[in-house]
Amino acid sequence: MAYRALSQPMIGWIGAGRMGLQMGSRLLDAGYDVAVYNRTAAKAAPMVSRGAVAVDSPADLAGRDVVFAMVSGSDDLLQVTTGANGVLTDPERSPKLFVDFSTVSMEASAAVREAAEKRGTDVLAAPVSGNPKVVSAGKLSLAVSGRADTFAAAEPLLALFGARVTYVGEGEVARLVKICHNVLLGVVIQALTEVTVLAEKGGTSRAAFLEFINHSVLGSMFTRYKSPALVNLDFSPTFTNPLLLKDFDLGLAAARDLEAPMPVAAVAAALVASALGAGYRTEDFASLILEQARRSGITLTPENVEVNDGLAAS
Repeated sequence: MAYRALSQPMIGWIGAGRMGLQMGSRLLDAGYDVAVYNRTAAKAAPMVSRGAVAVDSPADLAGRDVVFAMVSGSDDLLQVTTGANGVLTDPERSPKLFVDFSTVSMEASAAVREAAEKRGTDVLAAPVSGNPKVVSAGKLSLAVSGRADTFAAAEPLLALFGARVTYVGEGEVARLVKICHNVLLGVVIQALTEVTVLAEKGGTSRAAFLEFINHSVLGSMFTRYKSPALVNLDFSPTFTNPLLLKDFDLGLAAARDLEAPMPVAAVAAALVASALGAGYRTEDFASLILEQARRSGITLTPENVEVNDGLAAS
């Protein structure tokens, strides 16, 4: 039986990292009763200070109506759902709906869906596009897959997280949609760093070049919100190179399985791997511009100018 919308469901939240913290806080701002689990309990403290109740394990969320998860990868998802003290392991209780926002493999997602449905828990895969600042601005995008009637019932709740919620089909197809999205993300940032370095080496500033791009037909929310990092070389992490390479690996594996060659993506993945080899592991993936500059024989310095990132809160 598909999940039926409740007027004020009790919410469980798993994952209070950079993204999870911002997303879970939107539910608190909307007045929902939220219980939160995070492996490192201290990271959940900001949500607790805003009214959430901290729990000791995912299993403690099994009695909640709807449980959301935002974790780092496939292994983490399996651990918090079907692993020891997972949310789907309580012998007597299980959520009515489990929604996973993480970027994970289709195989891991399918395994969680199978385990959940055996317990009467409906599942939506709902990977997201954006970073914590995008969440705060109310401009997150979600690709959602699962039962169409479940999506229809959950859509008002999902709409709290951002500007666009798109139903993309049954089963795990949202996972492939998000993997394709992140492959494109990696290809675009690599291309953007290449042309930005070229423009600077030819005599213009990064700020001037990116201002032109952002106001051209090629400008996008992505080019705008990455411009401050590329101009001022502030690489406070929103999404790191190891995470980007993980998604390239997932995308290239899917491409092999589906016999859909992606030669441009393969080259971009190799360049991300080279940046990891050069030590860019904890910085934001916009740091790819530093490795591109090195290959081009120049050293970049911060331009220290104000750049509009296009993310005024809504």
